[in-house]
Amino acid sequence: MSTLETLLALQDRDLALDRLRHRRASLTERAAVAAAEAQLAELRPRLLDAQSRRDEVSKEERRLDDEAAALQQRAAEVEKRLYSGEVSSPRELQAMQADVEQLRRHRNSVEDDELALMERREALDAEVGALEVQVGELAARLAEQREALAAQEAAVDHEMADELAEREGIAGGVSPAMLQLYDRCRTAARGVGVARLVGRTCQGCHLDIPATEAERIRRDPDGTVAHCDNCGCILVPV
Repeated sequence: MSTLETLLALQDRDLALDRLRHRRASLTERAAVAAAEAQLAELRPRLLDAQSRRDEVSKEERRLDDEAAALQQRAAEVEKRLYSGEVSSPRELQAMQADVEQLRRHRNSVEDDELALMERREALDAEVGALEVQVGELAARLAEQREALAAQEAAVDHEMADELAEREGIAGGVSPAMLQLYDRCRTAARGVGVARLVGRTCQGCHLDIPATEAERIRRDPDGTVAHCDNCGCILVPV
């Protein structure tokens, strides 16, 4: 096989590798993983925000509960002294009775506030629970999708390994200088480094070159390197 024909075989492998890389990058499983990751990225901050709001309400609810208990205890202590017989002054007894009533009114107000907070916290518990379910289900689905993606990537990687092994075998029959030239042309022509010249038409860019140029290329000795005037790839006349 001539050097130019070997380059064509090498390019077949390179094009196959390009297709495999594109296939790997555009796997449907990859899009599914990206979509699930985006959903999780949107849900998790919402969950954290709801948890934070719930925790703040719970903290305030506990504070009010402690305050109500303290007021109840204080009222009980004053009431116990009120009826203990230790105090005989009517004015002092009247003041103690008013103190007990004021403490109980304050406690009732605190308990009303606590009840309102309890209702808010229950609503937040429901919001947090719903978001936790969504995040959990989505995380489980994402794990499955990542596993499916990894399996598809592994399958493509196996094909790529086979193609690379074949490419290395073919490239071994081409001189380093010719390989460098081929790689430069392939980069410049966006993937096509070498192409057949059929008539006047370059099969790389599918454009015609001058008839005199095409004829000259066909008359050149075997192994002579000629390039397409349009895309710059190496031409192999037929």
